[in-house]
Amino acid sequence: MSSNSFAYNENSGGGEATELGQDATSAISNSGAVGLFSSDLKKNEDLKQMLESNKDSAKLDAMKRIVGMIAKGKNASELFPAVVKNVASKNIEIKKLVYVYLVRYAEEQQDLALLSISTFQRALKDPNQLIRASALRVLSSIRVPIIVPIMMLAIKEASADLSPYVRKNAAHAIQKLYSLDPEQKEMLIEVIEKLLKDKSTLVAGSVVMAFEEVCPDRIDLIHKNYRKLCNLLVDVEEWGQVVIIHMLTRYARTQFVSPWKEDDGLEDNEKNFYDSDEEQKEKADKRKKPYTMDPDHRLLIRNTKPLLQSRNAAVVMAVAQLYWHISPKSEAGIISKSLVRLLRSSREVQYIVLQNIATMSIQRKGMFEPYLKSFYVRSTDPTMIKTLKLEILTNLANEANISTLLREFQTYVKSQDKQFAAATIQTIGRCATNILEVTDTCLNGLVCLLSNKDEIVVAESVVVIKKLLQMQPAQHGEIIKHMAKLLDSITVPVARASILWLIGENCERVPIIAPDVLRKMAKSFTNEDDLVKLQILNLGAKLYLTNSKQTKLLTQYILNLGKYDQNYDIRDRTRFIRQLIVPNEKSGALSKYAKKIFLAQKPAPLLESPFKDRDHFQLGTLSHTLNTKATGYMELSNWPEVAPDPSVRNVEEVIELAKEWTPSGKAKKEKPAKKFYSESEEEEDSSDSSSDSESESGSESGEQGEEGDSEDSSEDSSSESESGSESDVENKRKAKRNSKTKGRGDSEGGETENEKSETSDSSSGESSSIEDSSSESESKSESESKSRKVTKEKETKIKQDRNLITKDVSLLDLDDFNPVSVPVARPTPALSPSLIADLEGLNLSTSSSVINVSTPVFVPMKTHVLLHHMSGKGLAAHYFFSRQPCIFGDKMVSVQITLNNTTDRKIENIRIGEKKLPTGMEMHVFNPIESLEPGGSITVSMGIDFCDSTQTASFQLCTKDDCFNVNIQPPVGELLLPVAMSEKDFKKEQGMLTGMNETSTVIILAPQNFTSSVILQKIVNVANVGVVPSGQDNIHRFAAKTVHSGSLMLVTVELKEGSTAQLIINTEKTVIGSVLLRELKPVLSQG
Repeated sequence: MSSNSFAYNENSGGGEATELGQDATSAISNSGAVGLFSSDLKKNEDLKQMLESNKDSAKLDAMKRIVGMIAKGKNASELFPAVVKNVASKNIEIKKLVYVYLVRYAEEQQDLALLSISTFQRALKDPNQLIRASALRVLSSIRVPIIVPIMMLAIKEASADLSPYVRKNAAHAIQKLYSLDPEQKEMLIEVIEKLLKDKSTLVAGSVVMAFEEVCPDRIDLIHKNYRKLCNLLVDVEEWGQVVIIHMLTRYARTQFVSPWKEDDGLEDNEKNFYDSDEEQKEKADKRKKPYTMDPDHRLLIRNTKPLLQSRNAAVVMAVAQLYWHISPKSEAGIISKSLVRLLRSSREVQYIVLQNIATMSIQRKGMFEPYLKSFYVRSTDPTMIKTLKLEILTNLANEANISTLLREFQTYVKSQDKQFAAATIQTIGRCATNILEVTDTCLNGLVCLLSNKDEIVVAESVVVIKKLLQMQPAQHGEIIKHMAKLLDSITVPVARASILWLIGENCERVPIIAPDVLRKMAKSFTNEDDLVKLQILNLGAKLYLTNSKQTKLLTQYILNLGKYDQNYDIRDRTRFIRQLIVPNEKSGALSKYAKKIFLAQKPAPLLESPFKDRDHFQLGTLSHTLNTKATGYMELSNWPEVAPDPSVRNVEEVIELAKEWTPSGKAKKEKPAKKFYSESEEEEDSSDSSSDSESESGSESGEQGEEGDSEDSSEDSSSESESGSESDVENKRKAKRNSKTKGRGDSEGGETENEKSETSDSSSGESSSIEDSSSESESKSESESKSRKVTKEKETKIKQDRNLITKDVSLLDLDDFNPVSVPVARPTPALSPSLIADLEGLNLSTSSSVINVSTPVFVPMKTHVLLHHMSGKGLAAHYFFSRQPCIFGDKMVSVQITLNNTTDRKIENIRIGEKKLPTGMEMHVFNPIESLEPGGSITVSMGIDFCDSTQTASFQLCTKDDCFNVNIQPPVGELLLPVAMSEKDFKKEQGMLTGMNETSTVIILAPQNFTSSVILQKIVNVANVGVVPSGQDNIHRFAAKTVHSGSLMLVTVELKEGSTAQLIINTEKTVIGSVLLRELKPVLSQG
């Protein structure tokens, strides 16, 4: 080992040798502590030697290793002198790495960095943009006031650099310089104003960040750049988008009137006494004036909408808060899908998103009600996530869904996480106060929890019951008696104190129990917690005032104990109570009112959400998360009563000048903005999708348009004649390609023409598409059948619009409010049909794309007696389950009933009479049978929705003369339909149904049951399942879905060594799964 080490010292070049040396020196351990410390020293000595080497390769290797050390968090500051010597290296790669190092350590080693300042200044003129940018970064990292003028000059020069990357770094340097010397603010604002006019997407985010740091109150700088920032937003890098969206949210709150006014209703309806008729008329006119959204306000809302699909959670959160704070309430609902999508992210992201949803769900429940199941708690969730989900479920609770939620809460109470179980009990209490219909149900449930083995659950239940009983104490004397008995077993101080308070408040309702409780408490007074002692004193005082005969001596005894207690609070309370209730010469006037003071009616506690007061903080901010104002937080201003002058945002002249020299691709980008401002508000609303697609690259949208057109038109005309439609589509595609090529090569005049046709296009509904298509055909290619094409395009548009509305693309379906045609290309769906099919698996519903019902495996039908001929007076009835999808409803089980007439006379009017079905169960009956001949037989079909349970369906089978009570109870295996799926899909679904959704058992198989055919036959006899192909001989898989809910039921039989096998069932319906497991186990075990 040591030889390697020495070889490394001699050979200072070569990357392999350096690595060997590093490993070898670190491996020397037999030389003790000295060897350990010298190895670190040696490493850095070697790096210094490499940095002083004449070979660039050695220097480059050394710098790579040093930067690697920094990345790992190791301290490399002692190498600063050796590294800074190489700042003037001619090798660009070395120079870049040196600058990376200097940016990290320039602030710590200011004196040494100052020695190289002339080199940095020279590097600012370097032809390589990366070197110029790095030099500026290093210069701004040397935080010494003496070089402020040099930094200021460098920033001014860099802000005018041709490279957008250098200008971006200039924007970053502005913030550093401002924090070093705030007196430079005015000069820095000039640079920010200049950089805000920059059209590069690379610069936009950084300069807005500098604006927010240096002069967030200078809204006037944003006016002229507002529309440009809105249009560039989609193309800015992600963290830049976050900063810009937050800034534009604040801007919108100062420049536009509230879009919520239309929802507020009219407040001042009454005529003021002194108002003249004219004044009253003016007021009425003001109220009647409908709200029209500012086009710039609409532009911001529309251009941020596509970012709801961003992969960056911070961007989605920023757009969500923008919609929440500035969009009309009717449009804010669009953000709920995207926020629910973020709940699949890491737990840190979930925590922030759930906090914001909790705040939103208090004010607007309807936004998140469709996604109620997304907030159900998972066993893998950490406690902080669980409590937030509970909070949201409580906010969303209403009369319609409370029964479902209470069932869910019952499961949560049994959780091993005690903090979460306690939070669930508090949640049940809040639901009971908010929804009066379930108050008694919740109270009874909480009383049941008092017998729970877990002390924390019992204690929390007591505290919540106490709050609920305060609302209606007269009705619940029995509960108070029951709680008094618990004092012997409960040890948690809060719970004991709550029980004593309840007994004290209701001492007149429980006159026998209360004195006895006081007697017990007097015995244990000295050992009780301070909180409990205070309540014992209170109880003694109340009983002294209401039942002094029994409790006078007891109360005096307790007061004496309290007088000498170690806690001064208890001593003070004792003195106060003694003077108040025990009359003597010194007693003041208050003694007369002692009873009123102690036994006054207490107001019921208000159980509120902890997120109720957070809405005054801007969503998505640190202040909102912490629920306290953080440093640097800027409050959102209130909407102005009258909108400021919108003309300050007009920059038409600049756009026209720009058009003279920009190439056609760039001019195209400016078009949506210009077109937008030439239209009225109603047309604005309807042109959302067109401008969205125009902000993408022209060529791409064009190609997509062609593909979409060809597909749609071919579908359209397929019914007429196949060959005709194909040639039609081909002609149309060629014409479009020619026109596109021509359009791209056109000069300025062509663009102006297109612009005119665009403006006229979106001015009026259907006629716009006719004008658009006709102007297109005139300017681009001559066609023989113009009118036919126009009609076809119109039909295609209507069909596409219909498809867009009906197609469900789940979370990614973010189409705008009123989609209309794009002016240049014909309208196409945002996603191609093939992509839509791929995305359908991403929806939130429980049904999966792999669930396809297959034909059942043939087994002999088992018939069951419905009505014996002796009981039915000659009418016999048998039933069997056909194992086929029911024709009467997709949630029903198909049942075949065979009716036999065993008498020698005709039986007439056979029908189903009164039905006695459990809640939720439904039945589709067979049509009445007029008559059944003697010895005759007939089979009829019925459909019964058993709601995925083995409950009995009871009903009457009637004839003309009699009615007979009959029952159908389904075996659990008949509540399934077989499913065809691949082994890969099976494993994927099984992976998602683990934990509580999995039940398994080990069984001892009979020897003859080891063959696959026997296992198949036995399982299929019990349950209506489909066989899943398996690549392993020892594993047999079966799949089915429940008829009612469509939940998957996955059965696996894995043969082990010996004669054992493991039977595993995975399903969301755990009750059905466990019943099926119990039924399959004996069948597979016996021969």
